[in-house]
Amino acid sequence: MAVKYRTGPSKIVMAAYLLPSLILFLFVVIAPIFAAGYFSTFRWPGGKKMSPVGIQNYIDMLHDSIFWHSFGNNLYITVFCLIGQIGFAFLFACLLNTKGLKAKGFHRVVSYFPVTLSAVVVGFTWTMIYDYSYGILNFLLKLIHREDLVRGWLSETSTIMAVVSIPLIWQYIGLYLVIILAAMTSISSEVLEMAEIDGANGFQKAVHIILPLIRGTLIISVMLCISGNMRVFDHIYAMTRGGPGYASSVMAQYAYNVSFMQMNMGYGSTLSIGILVISTALVAASRALLTWLSRKGAVE
Repeated sequence: MAVKYRTGPSKIVMAAYLLPSLILFLFVVIAPIFAAGYFSTFRWPGGKKMSPVGIQNYIDMLHDSIFWHSFGNNLYITVFCLIGQIGFAFLFACLLNTKGLKAKGFHRVVSYFPVTLSAVVVGFTWTMIYDYSYGILNFLLKLIHREDLVRGWLSETSTIMAVVSIPLIWQYIGLYLVIILAAMTSISSEVLEMAEIDGANGFQKAVHIILPLIRGTLIISVMLCISGNMRVFDHIYAMTRGGPGYASSVMAQYAYNVSFMQMNMGYGSTLSIGILVISTALVAASRALLTWLSRKGAVE
């Protein structure tokens, strides 16, 4: 008769371990979502006065041009950061993974340092860089005699989205650099050496060998980038507060203004539910697309 040996804790013990985390998750994440869904069916300026309006807030949201303009700004930032954060992180990771580069540890620390800073600190720092009178950017332009390019960088509606996206790239490029570099170091050196023997240059190794082998890591990085930039708030609030006008407004910024500046809690809750639905749909759609492209590439 075979004797069965238990190799781990019982199911009851495992459930007891997970119960505190489950309770915390339900209280912090799930309960606020249901609460926002409930409040979104009221016209509620705060306090005890709540007037039920059914789905009218959702109908108003569908016709709210400012909300959809803010959604467009979120998409702009997401595309900008996908190229800037993950694209440049991949290039820098390839450089750091080369044999001849000295002081690799120092470069990694310096690249990752901005990630450790508060978003508000980054926002105020770049506000000073963009300052019309005292900012270092206009100072450098004057130094090279390009006074024609000097401007109020945070007051130009035509370029404001590109201007506020640059600090986001600057801060988080180090995060994706570390993730991608960790994936690159897991690639066997023999594979890269065989490619070099076959005559592959650095670009060919990056495109035809490294990129396919770290495909899974890149998909996760893209998911993180999309979800992070769809809920961006504090950088924009610190730099422009959504201005000038609503030119740099993003969805979270607009929901904050409606809820706490205009004291329209019911409609603000509706916008929050809208942001949740849109962000979840975008992340799911992009994940499905990338997984399909990955499988197609693997088959080919």
